[in-house]
Amino acid sequence: MKKELKKKTETLKQIKNIIHHPNFEVAEDDKNFLCSDEARGVRLQLDYLKAEVKMQKQGIHHTIVVFGSSRIPEFDKAMEELEKTKKALSRAPHSEKLISALKKADSMVSKSVYYDEARKFGQLIGKSGKGPDDCYVTLMTGGGPGIMEAANRGAWDVGAKSIGLNIDLSHEQFPNPYITPELCFQFRYFAIRKLHFLQRAKALVIFPGGFGTLDEFFEILTLIQTKKTPKIPIVLIGEEYWKHVIDFEFLKEEDVIAPEDESILTYADSADDAWKKIIHWHKGNKTPLF
Repeated sequence: MKKELKKKTETLKQIKNIIHHPNFEVAEDDKNFLCSDEARGVRLQLDYLKAEVKMQKQGIHHTIVVFGSSRIPEFDKAMEELEKTKKALSRAPHSEKLISALKKADSMVSKSVYYDEARKFGQLIGKSGKGPDDCYVTLMTGGGPGIMEAANRGAWDVGAKSIGLNIDLSHEQFPNPYITPELCFQFRYFAIRKLHFLQRAKALVIFPGGFGTLDEFFEILTLIQTKKTPKIPIVLIGEEYWKHVIDFEFLKEEDVIAPEDESILTYADSADDAWKKIIHWHKGNKTPLF
């Protein structure tokens, strides 16, 4: 009897060890496995599939994608920062740090015009459909602050839905409050996020920005140049800014790009002008947006 009881106790203990071991978990519940190097392929698929399924359900066929700096604020906030910096500098007029901060704050006041234009552009896209539930053509941004916030905000102003593709970073990007909740996605991989930026895109509108904006811009330029993706209108907002940042004429003179490569791009200085150029491009190419 004691032998049998001991055997049963040992058996129950062994079964308990088995069912509580991580390897016994169903695969989708095993976080350690899902986060392993070996499961990267599955994570890539899931990263793509979730947003794809949700956008299909919302009836999104075409997107107009807006890129631009996360650092450019609206005018009121830029002025507030400028005044605050001026006051601090008046108390410490020889502070090199504050002198530098003043220059930056003044620059941001000047660049806040781009926030206004991005917001207007979001409004134009938002009003282009048949109503607030018409998602056939939908605005898409990277989901963060600055220019992205402004564009989403413009769509929100007119009651339209808009998309935000956020990314999981070490310093987490926080989604702006103007994205439609059911169309705000969080990605693990930059590659999958970029795929969604381009997959339904019928135009790219690129406001002044830094490394992130340039990364997205040049990747799409390369795909179009190498004919890996069909041509779409690419509109650079702020001709003076962009011609300072990238000297395309020099690249042509150096024969590292062909003269026709620059024809992929066009410039605009306002939301209205950008939208007109997009409509004109699609009419000319017989690729209607709606």
